[in-house]
Amino acid sequence: MNITEILVTEHAVFLTVFDQIERALPKLKRVEEAKMLAGLVEALLEDHGDAETNLAFVALDHALDQKGQLDRLHHDHDEIDDRLKRVKTATKLSDAKKLLKAALLASRQHFRREERAVFPLIEKVLKKETLTELGKVRTQRHPARAKIAP
Repeated sequence: MNITEILVTEHAVFLTVFDQIERALPKLKRVEEAKMLAGLVEALLEDHGDAETNLAFVALDHALDQKGQLDRLHHDHDEIDDRLKRVKTATKLSDAKKLLKAALLASRQHFRREERAVFPLIEKVLKKETLTELGKVRTQRHPARAKIAP
């Protein structure tokens, strides 16, 4: 698999996790439960965001800057990270739930933006061999991902 295929596959897995978290939100009884779920999402997205930045977007900084998308992607990452951090400092369960739900929604929107605009641009700009090599780097760093790849 190439890097964009792997990142799209990760998006699909994350969306399934997000669905489960959204189903659990109304049943949460303590703010600590929301904080734990935010920590889980934060850990998943941190590694994924690092992969995007380090493996794919570095190669496209110039091309994306011209389209104004690189700044938008970094802004999205910062916004999502901020909401998840705010869940961890929330003292009221209702605030924590609201922030976590907003972080999940922002993540979903970010994934769509990447899949519609950024990943096709990556595939247009980089050679197939480079995309495949970046995919290999990703799976070497995380061998378990190679098992979920089609």
